[in-house]
Amino acid sequence: MEYITEYTRFFTALIVIIDPFGAIPILLSLTRDYTIDERSRAITIAMVTVMIVLSLSAIFGETMLSVLGASLPSFRVGGGIVLLLMALAMLRAQPDKLRTTSAETIAADSRENIAIVPIAIPLLAGPGSISTVIIEMHRPGAEYHLIWVVAVIMLVGIILWGVLRLATPIGRILGPIGLNILNRLFGLILTAIAIEIMANGLRDLFPLLAG
Repeated sequence: MEYITEYTRFFTALIVIIDPFGAIPILLSLTRDYTIDERSRAITIAMVTVMIVLSLSAIFGETMLSVLGASLPSFRVGGGIVLLLMALAMLRAQPDKLRTTSAETIAADSRENIAIVPIAIPLLAGPGSISTVIIEMHRPGAEYHLIWVVAVIMLVGIILWGVLRLATPIGRILGPIGLNILNRLFGLILTAIAIEIMANGLRDLFPLLAG
């Protein structure tokens, strides 16, 4: 039962970090001249890209840390700081420059296909979600841990695909105020997740902190 709770926390963290509702205004802006079929195709391509990027992060993340000579505790602290900065931007209902910058958004207007950049990367599969996946792979879990992690990633991708397919009606129903309220709620949850990740990293770096 404990390992199920672990993957439930991972699922919640990934949903909150990716924040599909926060991506809706940017998606609608970038695809404002698209037909319904073109927007649906762009969303599908973006979701497939997100699932591939995060799955590769789960598979090769540990190897990447070893090659770079970075320890897991230091990566946890760094990843927690990234998540905290994202959370603070969400709480202030401000554009998160860690996810995508205004320059990337403007540059996307001149591209025929914006599904991969900037929608999939870095808007959805950005530093926060990638670091969260890598950290999760280092946590002890049940048998077939990698399979469970990838399964959670796929489930999050499917939910994300469904939300973005309904971007137009969701944006119309919630409006800017409703979307900002959801973003602030997600930001509050993400703040708690970021603090916990940093605390775990600091305890590993400085064992005296654990008492």
